[in-house]
Formats: sequence, structure tokens, C-alpha cells
Amino acid sequence: MGKPKQQTISRFFAPKPPQIPSSASPPSQPKPSPRISATVSFSPSAKRRLQTLTPSPPPKPKKSTPPSPQSPAAIPPSNPFLHRRFLSKLLDLSSPSSSSSSSSSSAAAAKPLPQNPAYTPLEQQVLDLKTKYPDVLLMIEVGYKYRFFGEDAEIAARVLGIFAHVDRNFLTASIPTFRLHFHVRRLVAAGYKVGVVKQTETAAIKAHGSNRLGPFSRGLSALYTRSTIEAAEDMGGARDEGVSISGSNYLACVVEKELVPGSVHLEGRFAVRIGIIAVEVSTGDVVHGEFNDDSIRTGLEAVLISVSPAEILLGEPLSATTEKLLLAYAGPTSNVRVERASRDCYSDGGALAEVISLYEITDDNVLAAVNNTENGDRREEGYNHPTIEVLANNSDGSSEGSLFQVMNHTCTAYGSRLFKHWVTHPLCDRNSISARLDAVSEIAESMGSCKGSQVEMELGVENHSDAFRQSELSEVMSSVLTMLGKSPDVQRGISRIFHRTSTVAEFIGVIHAILISGKQLQKLYVESDAGYGASQQKKVKSALLRRLISTAASPTVMGHAVKLLSSLNKDAADQGDMLNLFVSCTNQFPEIGRGRIAVQLAKEKLDLLIVQYRKQLGVRNLEFMGVSGKTHMIELPADLRVPSNWVKVSSTKRTIRYHPPEVLAALDELLLAREELAVACRTTWDNFLMSFGKYYPQFQAAVQALAALDCLHSLAILSRNENYVRPVFVHDDEPSQIHISSGRHPVLESILGDNFVPNDTELHADGEYCQIVTGPNMGGKSCYIRQVALIAIMAQVGSFVPASLVKMHVLDGIYTRMGASDSIQQGISTFFEELTEASQILHNCSSCSLVIVDELGRGTSTYDGVAIAYATLQYFLKQKKCIVLFVTHYPKILDIQKEFKSSVGAYHVSYLTSQKPLEITESESISSADKLCHKEVTFLYKLVTGASDKSFGLNVAKLAQLPASCIARAAVMAAKLESEVSEHLGSKEGRLIKVSSQNENLDHSSELSEFCKEQEDFADLAKACHKVLFYMMSALNEAEPVNMLCSLKNARDIASKSIDHTGDMLPLSFIPTKRRQ
Repeated sequence: MGKPKQQTISRFFAPKPPQIPSSASPPSQPKPSPRISATVSFSPSAKRRLQTLTPSPPPKPKKSTPPSPQSPAAIPPSNPFLHRRFLSKLLDLSSPSSSSSSSSSSAAAAKPLPQNPAYTPLEQQVLDLKTKYPDVLLMIEVGYKYRFFGEDAEIAARVLGIFAHVDRNFLTASIPTFRLHFHVRRLVAAGYKVGVVKQTETAAIKAHGSNRLGPFSRGLSALYTRSTIEAAEDMGGARDEGVSISGSNYLACVVEKELVPGSVHLEGRFAVRIGIIAVEVSTGDVVHGEFNDDSIRTGLEAVLISVSPAEILLGEPLSATTEKLLLAYAGPTSNVRVERASRDCYSDGGALAEVISLYEITDDNVLAAVNNTENGDRREEGYNHPTIEVLANNSDGSSEGSLFQVMNHTCTAYGSRLFKHWVTHPLCDRNSISARLDAVSEIAESMGSCKGSQVEMELGVENHSDAFRQSELSEVMSSVLTMLGKSPDVQRGISRIFHRTSTVAEFIGVIHAILISGKQLQKLYVESDAGYGASQQKKVKSALLRRLISTAASPTVMGHAVKLLSSLNKDAADQGDMLNLFVSCTNQFPEIGRGRIAVQLAKEKLDLLIVQYRKQLGVRNLEFMGVSGKTHMIELPADLRVPSNWVKVSSTKRTIRYHPPEVLAALDELLLAREELAVACRTTWDNFLMSFGKYYPQFQAAVQALAALDCLHSLAILSRNENYVRPVFVHDDEPSQIHISSGRHPVLESILGDNFVPNDTELHADGEYCQIVTGPNMGGKSCYIRQVALIAIMAQVGSFVPASLVKMHVLDGIYTRMGASDSIQQGISTFFEELTEASQILHNCSSCSLVIVDELGRGTSTYDGVAIAYATLQYFLKQKKCIVLFVTHYPKILDIQKEFKSSVGAYHVSYLTSQKPLEITESESISSADKLCHKEVTFLYKLVTGASDKSFGLNVAKLAQLPASCIARAAVMAAKLESEVSEHLGSKEGRLIKVSSQNENLDHSSELSEFCKEQEDFADLAKACHKVLFYMMSALNEAEPVNMLCSLKNARDIASKSIDHTGDMLPLSFIPTKRRQ
């Protein structure tokens, strides 16, 4: 199954040697031509097209030239018509686009096929199957191979790298039967819907049936797509082929209905109503929901990210916006298959009628199987935003560096799938969260009980027994989960058993794993002693753990498992012997009993024949023998005469082996009996799997309990290894609040370790519930707000959190507006994306929500961006009153503190600066300074109170390795702009001071006004005063002590020089007394 085979055609391009008579001397060896290779790929459609475009070749010249005896290896003379015919067939057919151009230059072509070719019985079967399944790539069982025909063969040759050739009327390719699962997975991974057509009768049954003269009966036995392959039969080996089997493979169907304006109270922000259902066939999970969505389908996008379907079914008709989103999600790099289907057949209650009719023709087992449904829950909108990297990172989309990857320590594939659901669906009920935390705490304590048991032994026997019980809990859970991790995927295994696609080995492995785990967990399960009216001493204190253990170790499930396994012969299952698989029991499997009796009678009939032949031939020790697969042969000396109707099978120099006609008839009966027994065994196996349906709900509940125990064990490992603390949740009637002491980012801490700088968070609805975070670029602002969100998610999942103390209210959602992105496919700009996400948050958040906004308004001009950011924050604080973390570079946003004095706090991530002169090659006149100073920034990553007016964008430009001249020019422009702004602010401050001094000191104001009117040379003094005021304001707004002292020093120096220069020009009454003296 490597690369396509190639044929060398260099000899057809090589120059022809001159024809020399045989009497002449041998010709010189021609110069070798370069080797040219081409890949052979024939297509019936291309072949017919070429035949119609090219005329028939002229008759061949009857000319024969014998080869020279001196050169036996010489190339015979070639016919140019045959040469062109071969090249047109070899090269032109591989490229449909080039066939028309090349055929015009060809002088001859192959003989055209008849318009209505006579198909063989097999080919007629293929045509019938393709008519029934036109959109399916069919793999048809023919003997010991699976064959592809027509266009399917072209696809298989291209995808699988196998050789395709023309056979009669079709292009065909084939693979061996034992490599079926490998090649099916490759075709499905390429995005095709693959159907497997198997023979429905054997050779022995066909020979004795009505179809003995026709082809083997064949029918579609399996249909594979990306969402169904894990639940299919004979599709094992995913681990061997490097295919991931731990993830989910949902098949999602999306439909929509346009909302009529004015029909319901929608506040004018919803455009359509979306309906979605997602089915995980391999596990039995069903997720469905119906909701209103906005113009860019934000809700649908959140659901798709949460479910992560492997296949999407488009319920047409769909609007252009919805279809664009779904096709963008299932892009070329997403590995998601898309199929279209009309929903007209299910309109006006048609779907309900279809479901009712399904239940009418099925038994109660199906009803029990579909009970595991989950109502559509749109909480993933507020918890699973990609910007906080819950399931995947933002760099390459993998799970590396995500919250899920850090928290996931599960041992089983189904535990990992359930843990992913936990992370994307945090709990919103305080009691449920506390129950999980209690279970995690008990498991974590049991893991560390060995160290504490030595201390407790000195305190008393009671403490020692408690420690022993805790240690037993950890040991039993670890051994059970380790064993399950080495076993097959139990959850998908019971689903395949229910769908009757499980193999015998998988059935025994799955049921045996459930039985062994249940027996081990029964050590922790102690029922109450009803005779004394009091319960025994509990080995497990957590109510959630006790419930999960009792479900996984249920005596009912254990009894069913023992009953199922007792009906099967494990040794025969290991050897793949279906005939001896079932334990002999006439009452339970009567068909198998009758089949075995028929086989036994056929064997006894053969054994009686040998006695007859001993008497007939007079050979007392005559026995049947077998050689090379031939059985029940009679070996006799070559000189011994036998009846003329005996069939000679083989012989040696001294002996001859025969098959008498009675033996051949008896062997035919034995073969037929064995085939009928095999059919009975397969039918019984199918019925045996069907009978599992009545036990499926109990086994599914047991597997779900094992998965939940795996998740709790994973959370306990996380809390024990990373030194996390248990969060505390306040009561629901208390105000919303988040208190975090020494909080750490869970992902970055796993990378940086002790080098990570922790931060505190204090937010309370009755106090300060909004933090405006400023600071330099790359200073840690986004890391801080993501840290708060991830800690809140971990706490509500039921996990311990990376902090020294966490006390919070249960949140109903975490809403984020971070990053800058656009969607060209959907016609959405960056700024429109920002405002749409902000609008979604404004409409959906509540007073119990956490809202995180990072640099809103940067997608437009400065004034528009500031205005929108200010208005959005004001709406959060005034209308919603939710907990807000607002990151911005706009200083104007800080003015909102005047309106909400006690509710808003200004913070910034701290840093240190050191000034270094920056060399500038081009001469620039700068009024504010004679030379520029370049500040080297050292980030401290600590959140402190106060605002920062510096972003240090030039430092980021330097880190990004912009050209030095570009950075220098940017520094000059920044200095100019800062100087202009400072002069503008200074003039405003001067006017304010002038008005204030007039109100406070009328006398001095009148003297100063008279003086200013008389003297026009004080313009320099006014500029100096403006500079002094500017530096004083900078000192007041500066957070760093070094920068503050620098500004005050500059103000003092300017003031001293101005006073010394203009002191003699001031009137005596204006100069202070001390100054006069």
C-alpha cells in the first residue's frame, strides 16, 4: 500500500537503431536515452472520450523482420501507429484536461467500446449497488479481497496509494480483506462516506441453494463516516494506527427558522431561532437545544466550540449567515465533514410522527437506550470562550497549554471525555459544587494518609483505623482506574454491544473489566445493618463517592455480568472459534444444539465408512488421512486395484490416495452442516447481543459512575501535586464577590513554577466591584484577568484552585471580550466583531456574572473608541452591576471613578524604569527637551493601586526588532505629540490657576493684572510657569518614586531660574518679604 506503481516508458522515446542486414557486422550500441517514468491511471470515462475523438488506425503492414542472431537483445522495429496509440492510452487518459488536445494530434486510437457493453453478473451487481447508494464509496467483497469499481477505484488509488487498472468494463482496484479496518479509516479520514458490501452466503450454502448458478449474493453491511466509525464493527486497531480515540465524534444537525418581527418580545436583537441536536453514536450521548440567536450567530458558534462535532448535517434551507458560519467551522483544516439534507419531510409534525412510528415497531429496549439525553444548555457561551484557552490554546489550536490539559489527569478515555464536559460546563449550584469538593478532599486526604498515619498512631487506635480506611480508598481507586486504563474503551464498548457491532473478544473484555472493577470497589461499599437499626462504620464519608461506588459496584450489574460471561467459552473466544463459543445448553441455544448434532452425525457417518472400506479392501489397519488441506483420503499401494469410481487425489512412487464417492458425499454433508452451524452461531450471537439491550441502562450507569470516579481522582491528584487550596463559596443570598489571595495562573504556573508572581483580587458587590487595569504593554494585564477567570472556572468545576485563599459567590457566567480578530468569510471587520461580542455580553450578563473586557474600542479612531469603551463600562456599572475587570490604555476611562467613587478602583501592573539616551541620526528640533531619553522597563507583574499613563510601546517595538531608524523616528514623533499635549494642558492649568488666584487674592490679582498690562516682556515667565505646572502635574500622576522626584526636580530648577531672571522686574509689593530682605 505504498506509492502507485510506475511503468518505465523510456524505450518508446529512445531513438530507433538503423535496420542493418543480418550479414553485416553488429551495429554499435546506441547512446542510452534519459529514463522517463509515468504513473498509469486509467479511467473508463476518459477512455471513451479519447475513442470518440480519435479515428481508427489504418491496417497494420504485414511485414516481419527476423532479429539478427548477433544481437538477440536488439529492439524490434516499431510501428508509429502502435507507438502513438500506446502513448495516447498511457498518458492522455491520466489527465482529462489534456486528452482533447493530445487526441487531435494522434493518428490512431484504440478500438472503441460498444455503446451498450455486456456486463458480467458481478458488474451488474455493482451497477445496482451504485444506483442505490450513489453518494457512498463502496468496498465490495470478492473472494479474499475488497474491490473498488469505476470512480471509487480512482478515489481509492489516489487516497490509499494503490494500483488501479481496467478490468472488462470498469476501472478497478483492490485491497486484502485483513486490511479492511486500516483502509476504511484512511478513507473516512479523507472525508468520504464509505460502505462495505459483504457476501451474504458461503460457497457451501450457495452450492445447495437456489442461487447455485448465479453470483454470490451481496449487500451493504456497514456504512462508515467520521461520526459513526468508532461504533462500527471490526473497526478496532485505532491505537495501532495512531488514531486518537479519546475525543468525541458528535454528529450534529443544525436547522433554523427566521423570526418574525413583533411575534415575541425579543428586544430587536435576535434574528433567527436555531435548533441543534448532536449524537455521539459510540457512547450514546445526545445533546439537543433550541434558542434564539443574533445576526452573526454568536450562540451557535459557542455551541459548536463546546460540542466540537466531527460531522455536520445542514438541514436546508439555511440562511446565508448560518451556512457561512458552519462552512467556516468545517473548513479545510478543521477535519470536519459536511453533508446537506432537506428537512421538508419533517415539516408540520413529520419528525414527531417518525419518532412515534419508530417506537411502535421496536421494543422497550430502544426506549431505555435513548433516555440518556441532555437538554440544550447554553451556559457554554459564558464559560467556553476561546480567548481564555479552556480547551485549546490560541496559537495552534491544540490542547497543549490549555486549562483542560493542565487539569486532566484521568486514566481512561471515557473519563477524559467526561472531564472535558465538566470543564466546559461548570456547576451553578452551591450544594453540587460542595459535594464534588468533599469527594475530592477525601480522595486527596487518602493519598497523603501514609504520612499522617504515623502521627495518628500515637494518638489512638481510632485515628489509626480512620487512616487505614483512607489509605484503602486511595489504593482501591488507583488499582481500579489503572486496570481500566489498560482495558478497552468500556463506554464505547457497551455502545457497540448495544448496536450489535461488538466482536466476541471486545464483549468479553468490556464485561470482564466492569466485573473486576465492581468487585474491587465492593471492598469500599458497606450497606447499613438493618437488624440493629444503625449503620456500620463508613469507609467512605463523602455522599457523592458513596453513591458513585454503589452504582459502579451494584450487585445487579455484577449479577448480569456473571450471567453473560457464563454463557461464553473464553478459550474459544481467544482462538476466534465461533462454533464452540457458546457453552452447550439445549434450552438456552436450541439452534446451536441442533447444528452441533448435525455435525456430529456427519462425522459419525464418515467414521462408519472406513469400516466398510476395511472389509471391502481386506486391509485391517486402513485409516483416513489428510495431506495439504485434503482430509478423509484413503492411501493404498500403487499396485492395488480399487473401484473405477474412486477419485484419485494425489500419489507418490509407491502409494496413491483416493476419495471414494461415498466419502465425497459425506464430506459435502459435513461441510454443509458446519456452514449451517456457523450461520446458527452468528445468528445466536446477534440475538445474544440484542438481549443485552435490557441490561444496557444499568451497565451504562455503572460506566458513567466509573468515569465520574476517574474525574474526581484526577482533581484530587491536581490538588495534591500542585498544592492547591479548597475554594469557599458564600451563600446564595449574599452579595456577589470574589476574594483571591495570592492567585496564580494555573497554566503559566505549571511552566514557570515558583517564578510566577501571584496577585490578589478583591471584588464585592457592596463595595468595589470594578477594577480598571492599566499598565505597559506586555506587563501582565491580560494574564491577570485570565487568571481570575480560570480560577473561578476551576472552583465551580469542583477543583482545588491555585491560591492561598479563595472565597467567592457562585457565578452564572463568565463573559470575555478579548483580542482582535475578523472574519472575512462572514464579512465581519475587527471592530464589528468587538462590538458584537460586547453587545452579546451586555444583553446576557447579570449581577452574578463576571465580565472581562480587554481594550475595547481599539478597532476604531481614538475618540470613538474612548467614547464606546466609556459608555459600555458605564452600562455595566449602572444597569447590570456585575463584577467587571476592565483593561484599557485610555486614560479618559479613569474619569468614571468620579461618577462611581466607591465602586471603581484604578490599578496597574507595576514596573521599574531606567532612562538611557537614545541616539537619533536625523536632526529634529524638539521644544520640550534637548535630547530624548529611552526608558528600559523591568516588569514586576504585581498589581498595585493607581493608574499608569505610560504604555511603553517603543519598548515593544524594540522587542519586535523594528529597524532602529523606525524606532528613533517614532520616539521623535512621540516626544512632539507629548510636548503639544503638555503645552495644551499647561495653558489650561494656567487659566485655572489665574481664575483661582483672582478669587482668593484680589489684591495680588489686581496688581498682577496691572503689571501684565504694563509689561509685555513677561511672555517668557508665562511659558516658564506653564512648564512648572506641567512637571508638577506629572509628579502627582506618576506612580514610580524615581520618576516623581525627577519631575519635581525639573519643576524646581525651572522655577529657580525664572525667579532669578525676572526678580528685579517684579514690583516691590509682589515680591515676598523674605525675598525683599
